[in-house]
Amino acid sequence: MTTEDGGTPVDAELLAAVAELGGSMRELVEASVATTVDAAELRAAAAQVREVTARVAASRRPATQLPSLDDPVTFRRVYNPVTGVGSPLAPPLVIRAADGGVVAEATLGLRYEGPPGFVHGGVSGLLMDQMLGAATVAAGLWGMTVHLELDYRGPLPLQTALVLRARVAEDAGRKTLVEGSIALTSAPEQALVQARGVFVVPRSDRLEAYFGAITDGTGRPSPPGRPTDATALERN
Repeated sequence: MTTEDGGTPVDAELLAAVAELGGSMRELVEASVATTVDAAELRAAAAQVREVTARVAASRRPATQLPSLDDPVTFRRVYNPVTGVGSPLAPPLVIRAADGGVVAEATLGLRYEGPPGFVHGGVSGLLMDQMLGAATVAAGLWGMTVHLELDYRGPLPLQTALVLRARVAEDAGRKTLVEGSIALTSAPEQALVQARGVFVVPRSDRLEAYFGAITDGTGRPSPPGRPTDATALERN
């Protein structure tokens, strides 16, 4: 066991296994949307996938139970759909504090396709929501998304290096206003997507209503005091 950032102990072997499975599943998903093999090969592959699914599903947690590797206090979320090393949906982004805010890089493959050759607009919203939340955390604040708006200045090309940025624009007590953008790494000052969000710290009664049933990985009641989708940041 090891401990990160003063939080709960981490089972390093389990974390490595979760990351390995997550990476393998991301490779499978990417291959599955790009493959041109014949129907017989696809059916054979589907049968093998169902076998593996049955093995992994032999023991499952309920939605109200946090994964044993998660620690909301230190923003460790291993299955987060943007940053989680165990998530087949995540790129995954590695978000770091920089330039008074946060920054991350990504190259999005065919599994994120919307218009032919370009990233689905909803994926941009998912990534920006995560980045804005991470910027809030980096500023020593936190909250839940109550408003998110995006301006699409141009389509994001697939299989092309992108840079994502976000920073807090205003700290207004329980409410935080945050701004962000996505651009090509080759043209970082020309935003193709611009985002603005409002994050609000829920009142105590709302926190209880939202998260009072949450337990930790062992099933013990453990409602998080500052629930958020944001992730731990890498520091330069």
